[in-house]
Amino acid sequence: MKIRTLVSIIIAVVAVFVLCAGGLGGLLGGGATAGACLPANASPASTAATRPPGAPGTWPAIGRWDGEQVANAAAIATTGAQLGVPGRGWVIAVATAMQESTLRNLPGGDRDSVGLFQQRPSQGWGTPAQLQDPVYAAGKFYAKLLTVSGWQTMPLTEAAQAVQTSAYPDAYAKWEDPATDLVTAIAEAAGLPAANLAGCGAAGPWTQPVLAPIGSGFRTADRPGHDGVDLAAPRGTIIRAASAGTVRTVRCNAVHASTGAQWGCDRDGDPVLTRGCGWYVDIDHAGGILTRYCHMDRPPMVAPGQQVAVGQPIGVVGSTGHSSGPHLHFEVHVRGDASDAGAIDPLPFMAAQGAPLGSSGR
Repeated sequence: MKIRTLVSIIIAVVAVFVLCAGGLGGLLGGGATAGACLPANASPASTAATRPPGAPGTWPAIGRWDGEQVANAAAIATTGAQLGVPGRGWVIAVATAMQESTLRNLPGGDRDSVGLFQQRPSQGWGTPAQLQDPVYAAGKFYAKLLTVSGWQTMPLTEAAQAVQTSAYPDAYAKWEDPATDLVTAIAEAAGLPAANLAGCGAAGPWTQPVLAPIGSGFRTADRPGHDGVDLAAPRGTIIRAASAGTVRTVRCNAVHASTGAQWGCDRDGDPVLTRGCGWYVDIDHAGGILTRYCHMDRPPMVAPGQQVAVGQPIGVVGSTGHSSGPHLHFEVHVRGDASDAGAIDPLPFMAAQGAPLGSSGR
């Protein structure tokens, strides 16, 4: 059978499975790059998957990986799809299996380790027979991964280690690029989008910019153009950098809504008469993440190009610009894109960093 014919059959089989699983487009990030930064929708209580109907069992070699290895990687990915795990999780799982077994379904290993992930029956992962079922083994891996807070924005090796508790915690890092390439090839062979498999790349630690109740949310029905969340802190409250980074922008942005003439930031704004962010700061963070802090009461405490530490004071809460009263308008952007196209919902993002927004803090 020719490779092209074989791939066509695989595509058809995977497509059927995808439709049954609810579609992989969203799981791979769909149209929004931000998707990889958000927590998984699957419940952390999920258990091992049942075998997907029609899951492919035969694949051609891809790069350095032979057909058997590719088939095992495909089983890992399709199991992740069935459980609703975002594509980033598939890459973490495949990279883990590359390190643990070179994607071979091993009958044994160190002590009582078994299978693709070298999981140990004595540690409660399952029976030896279960752990040599790639679908079962992958399901158990994902079930543990989904209990790890912030796994999608961790370095891959940290997320894998949180599941595996390996004696060599940094060993997974070298497999990130090969795993991304292989999962991408599998997705592309099936005619599926392969964006966002690398995750959003956020690096911690992170902290809340202020501790205050949440007011207006991100792009709500009544405010679809609201690209952040409002935190109802009193005037004069210290605003802190949510994570370490470099200050990109310090600016007064306040104009008359009707004419575009300068309103200025030496006075409060107005929800009807004024447009703009008032005094605001943009900070670039690792992984292409940008945070924005709007409506400061007076000129910020930082300057463009300045390096800031997590939790460093950068300004105080005010009501300059398009504002109805003192609060911090806080935004998170991906890909280093400061426009509305790069904005994502700060609530799930900050929760994934272990710094949930709201008055209760951590």
